[in-house]
Amino acid sequence: MIGTRMTAIGSYVPEKKLTNFDLEEMVETTNDWIVQRTGIHERRIARSDEFTSDLCVAAVEDLMRRYNKTVEDVDMIIVATSTPDFPYPSVASIIQNRLKIKQAGAIDLGAACAGFVYGLHTANSLIRSGLHKKVLVIGAETLSKVTDYTDRSTCILFGDAASAVLVEKDEDAEDFIGFHLGSDGSGAQHVYQTSLANKVNDVELIDTKYLVQNGREVFKWVVRKVPKSIEQLLEKTEAGLDEVDWFIPHSANLRLIEPICEKIGHPIEKTLYSLEKFGNTSAATIPLALDLGIRNGKVQNGDKALLYGFGSGLVHAGQLLKINFDEEVNTPRPL
Repeated sequence: MIGTRMTAIGSYVPEKKLTNFDLEEMVETTNDWIVQRTGIHERRIARSDEFTSDLCVAAVEDLMRRYNKTVEDVDMIIVATSTPDFPYPSVASIIQNRLKIKQAGAIDLGAACAGFVYGLHTANSLIRSGLHKKVLVIGAETLSKVTDYTDRSTCILFGDAASAVLVEKDEDAEDFIGFHLGSDGSGAQHVYQTSLANKVNDVELIDTKYLVQNGREVFKWVVRKVPKSIEQLLEKTEAGLDEVDWFIPHSANLRLIEPICEKIGHPIEKTLYSLEKFGNTSAATIPLALDLGIRNGKVQNGDKALLYGFGSGLVHAGQLLKINFDEEVNTPRPL
């Protein structure tokens, strides 16, 4: 039997902080209003000359330094992002060159805030099929570049970050326990950024270069759909929620995570999120939350984690897995 294991993780966030108090000077809002409605205190913002590929490279370099890993022999690169440097070439192809990876497939994966979990699912499938042995999966965003900082309903939410994991063949591992995927394209008009088309589901979209979100509709869909999907995942794997050490949902908004935990009966104290200091970083939120849990000593090898992403599309993806990283040889740098 061919097994799959996450062996290493790394993260990077830009240096610039955008606090709630900074936003008070930019739009009609207050720190208290933002914290009460989102749980977010600050977020990181990429420089004008810093793009998603730059964040990806820095995250992989963090991974390599912490775990004494090399990536020259990676045979597939998967970058989950909604904010690539270009429509094409892909971010994955850019970082293949910059990291001097010799012979690898390179693809960007577009599944918005569920992208990292889709990337893990794809990596696991490629390895278990016998076609690949070492896959780099990265969730990365520079959402500040598509955020309208005159719109207080969206600009308070989003930040920039990247996190990377190495997924490798391991015949003794059975770490990827089960998954659940889904999509509801009838709600595609609720989160979007226009491009070649400006109409979806016969709905005329606001033609703008910025991200547009109907937060109320997304909230209703997530609270209705995600808890049921988590139950389906657990039923499929014949696992009980009491076996899950850590729930790691997409860090969209703390006020969205709380009702999900309440509906599935999981304590918020055993839930990891990255939004307080980093905001909503879309495809990066889940691996960043996992890495923060490792950095602060909460997450240990042998723990079971339930990852669940959801976002524009409307797509969602869950993965139940066992944490089984290699031992870190260098202390991670503070984020």
